[in-house]
Amino acid sequence: MKPARKQRLILIGLMVLGAALATGFALKSFNENLMYFFSTTDVVAGKAPQDTLFRLGGMVIKGSVERPNDGLMVRFKLTDFSKDVTVEYTGILPDLFREGQGIVAHGKLNEQGVFIAEEVLAKHDENYMPPEVKDSLKNQPAPVAGQK
Repeated sequence: MKPARKQRLILIGLMVLGAALATGFALKSFNENLMYFFSTTDVVAGKAPQDTLFRLGGMVIKGSVERPNDGLMVRFKLTDFSKDVTVEYTGILPDLFREGQGIVAHGKLNEQGVFIAEEVLAKHDENYMPPEVKDSLKNQPAPVAGQK
């Protein structure tokens, strides 16, 4: 094999190897930054991962918001009108956060099944609901009067 041809083959091989490495790093980074959405029914059923960040969405149950101490910690319950999940958040809630409203929270479950939120997102007007929450609420049976 001629030296020029050998150099070209080595160069092409290194370029293919570099492209493969770059693709591998990009896919690994993408996979680490994926955040799945789960409804409260999915979380209660055990479909949500235990030690991984994910999104939890639902409606804030009226009368469930409590502040256990004078700090920034808030505890409330989310529902999809089928199952409830307790959420704890330490920080300043969005101005639009209130009971009876749809929210999406980012965080993870602790060992007791309480969702520890790192971020809480509230809808921005009365007509908007996050698509994930809307879809999960559509899949639930309508609540019966007098039942939880």
